[in-house]
Amino acid sequence: MTNHRIGPETERLEHRSLSLDDADAFFALNSHPDVMRLTGEPAMRSLDDAKTAISNYPDFDTVGHGRWGCVLKETQTLIGFCGLKYLSELDEVDVGYRFLPQYWGQGQATEACSASLTYGFDVIELKRIIGLVLPENEASIRVLEKVGMQQEEYIVIDGFTAIRYAVHR
Repeated sequence: MTNHRIGPETERLEHRSLSLDDADAFFALNSHPDVMRLTGEPAMRSLDDAKTAISNYPDFDTVGHGRWGCVLKETQTLIGFCGLKYLSELDEVDVGYRFLPQYWGQGQATEACSASLTYGFDVIELKRIIGLVLPENEASIRVLEKVGMQQEEYIVIDGFTAIRYAVHR
């Protein structure tokens, strides 16, 4: 049995750290062309890439928080991830999320994002959390706005133009 770090819980989702048991689902998510075209990141090319990414994910140990796997309570299926990540190049904490397309439009991203913001403000006691989104990712823009984030500015990060949203405690 895998030991997981447990994150916030919502009506439909459990949030927990990822393990190698999640590699197949993590690879499916991070190699899906419809998902990856909205991230600015390259798609994973193999199951080994997914295993390496999961094994080498340091955030929980280095900064005490990170991206949680999002598991549907009803089926115990990993459907994506959501959580907080410290971005050293901006010296900011970013809320990020990614879900398999068959779960888009059902409110899980908003539910998970809202729980991550609450966790960031109430547990970690952050004063500000940002969200970065590609301008063409209209669905993610709506999620950030639904959870109370306000558009600040366009920035260039990792060679991509993104819109920075933010919310303050």
